[in-house]
Amino acid sequence: MRIDLLLVRPPSSVFAQLTRVLTEHGAQVRQVRCDRDAGEIGSDVDLCVTKAKTPAALALARRYHEAGVATFNPYEVTELCRDKIATTRVLESAGVPVPATFTALDPTDLAPLLADGPLVVKPYRGSQGAGIEVVERPEQLSRIDHGGDPILAQRYLEPDGRDRKIYRIGDEVFCVERVWPPQSLADKVGRLVRLPAGIESVARACGEALGIDTYGVDVIEHHGEPWVVDLSSFPGFKGVPEAGRRLAERVLREVAPVRR
Repeated sequence: MRIDLLLVRPPSSVFAQLTRVLTEHGAQVRQVRCDRDAGEIGSDVDLCVTKAKTPAALALARRYHEAGVATFNPYEVTELCRDKIATTRVLESAGVPVPATFTALDPTDLAPLLADGPLVVKPYRGSQGAGIEVVERPEQLSRIDHGGDPILAQRYLEPDGRDRKIYRIGDEVFCVERVWPPQSLADKVGRLVRLPAGIESVARACGEALGIDTYGVDVIEHHGEPWVVDLSSFPGFKGVPEAGRRLAERVLREVAPVRR
């Protein structure tokens, strides 16, 4: 079996382990650097694993999809999840608890909403926390520049505690607590903690809404209630024990029906 893994940078330890375990199970794994290796798509590729989600990576993933190669996660879901506005609407319509959400092309149009409290303003195609800002005063809005792209704003909900990253791989769900912003490698990796049943239920509902079982969600608790504030269709899975092995086992289950 041949599996192409789309990346934009050298693989992390998680994805190095993923590659190693897949290889041990007889797969031919090609790590495709989307910024330099986007050549012809071989007819013998069984599965494309779309870790990278840059515009170049999504364009390449679409080529695999259009060539009839299965993608993991599915290309349509990966593309959808790159758009935070569209993703939030899907989750909201499925009954997943998300903060009150607003969009605008001009940031200053959000100013009247500040009468009801602060907003969290995000680039609608942002990642890794870049460009996120808590806005409390109208003058802050005039300094926001998202290059003419739509802006996503959500009502700011003060977290009861630390940020929680919820990772799902197949049927397993893990909860990692992190300090934000991270000041050290330990902060970035976080600490594996017990997963409260209410948060697990919300995290699983995200997958049901999108039709996937491998992803990551950021969940905060506000006044004891869970709220989903971000979702990634293929996160880094930092802090998940043996994440690379678990991902490899899930990928192998995905590729098995393709080869029948």
